Amino acid sequence: MRDVADAALTRQENRSRNVMLLALISVSAFNYVDRTIISILQIPIKAELGLSDGQLGALTGLAFALFYATLSLPIARLADRYSRRWIVVISLVVWSAMTAMCGLATGFFSLVFLRIGVAIGEAGSVPASVSLIADYYPPARRAAAMSTWGLALPIGLLLGYTCTGWLAEAVGWRMAFGVVGGAGVLLSPLILRMIAEPRRGRFDPATAEVAAAPPIGAALGALWRNRAFRYVVLAGMFHGFTQYAMMTWNAPFFTRSHGLSLGQVAPLMALLSGGAGAVGIYASGWIADRLSASNARWRLWIMALSVGATVPCALVQYLVPSTPLAIAAAALAAALMIAYYGPILATTQSAVSPTIRAFSNAVLLLTFNLFGLGLGPWVTGLLSDLLTERFGHDALRYALVIVLVPSALASGIFFYAARFWAPDSTVPRAADGSSDRA
Repeated sequence: MRDVADAALTRQENRSRNVMLLALISVSAFNYVDRTIISILQIPIKAELGLSDGQLGALTGLAFALFYATLSLPIARLADRYSRRWIVVISLVVWSAMTAMCGLATGFFSLVFLRIGVAIGEAGSVPASVSLIADYYPPARRAAAMSTWGLALPIGLLLGYTCTGWLAEAVGWRMAFGVVGGAGVLLSPLILRMIAEPRRGRFDPATAEVAAAPPIGAALGALWRNRAFRYVVLAGMFHGFTQYAMMTWNAPFFTRSHGLSLGQVAPLMALLSGGAGAVGIYASGWIADRLSASNARWRLWIMALSVGATVPCALVQYLVPSTPLAIAAAALAAALMIAYYGPILATTQSAVSPTIRAFSNAVLLLTFNLFGLGLGPWVTGLLSDLLTERFGHDALRYALVIVLVPSALASGIFFYAARFWAPDSTVPRAADGSSDRA
């Protein structure tokens, strides 16, 4: 049943909201295309530039995440004060231009420098987008809205793996960077026209609104005292480590351990991330909104269950010798691995004041990306290098098994975080029943 505030929207407002969501999905899709393009292109890049697995892990993970995560905080502060639509569009132009320039790289350090440029551009897009969606949709529909926006992840990966694989074989990896980056720059004027700036906190109680965003110290203190937010972020950080390790190294895993060619592995990654990932993201948001109508803790329980179930599916994927069975298990793992996406965004956005929503999302991204994107791919690459002498081309297989441990821990932390969420409300509460809201 729709929220009363949602039902009161005029037809024009509904149309504006749908157009805005489509625009943000498009921007986010390009975000993931540009961010993951190097995951599939690392195969020819490794061959031409002579990089080790450790260097590739740092390139796809740590070098990118360090700047992406840390710069998201100051840019999110701007998004809590100024026009979010302009921040989204400027971010799109910057990261797309830097992606195009990656085709000019001559070695490891030049490619690292250009990927840092991509990270700087992408740092502002997600916090501003999440804040916009939270002000377009009432709390009862936020998980579904966030999950719909989250479809940009599988769409971006689907386009990235399919188009990048084809482009790499047709025109080479350097030109592939140029084509993908140029498309993002050309898209930016249209995106600017499609997004309108909503009133901040329009679906929140009047008591939740304040004249301006609080100082950064006060905002951080409020988030830390919010135990539900704190533990959800911690769980997301651990799962992010495993998620990004799997997303980055699945393509090389299937080429090395199952003998698939670049032409074969690109559509497979598109099917796993685009098809299975889309099912996991959308279904979890839809289910979370409906189950949480009777008990809001279901949003956290769904995250705990899906993250926990990812581990046994991934173990089958990495350990079985049969290629068809490994692909089937990978499809299940891909759907479960990303199912937390909509619920975690809806949970964290509903837990905080509208004046620090972009900032709270930046904090989530900071921990998630520094520990997850920054360390997950890099540590996996280092483990693969370390195990190569003993296991040869199967070293990556066992490295990926080891990095499943953080997701198992994350499942337990999500369950624990539910203790601090009132079962009959979207507002987190302390164990003694007092409000735990920021």
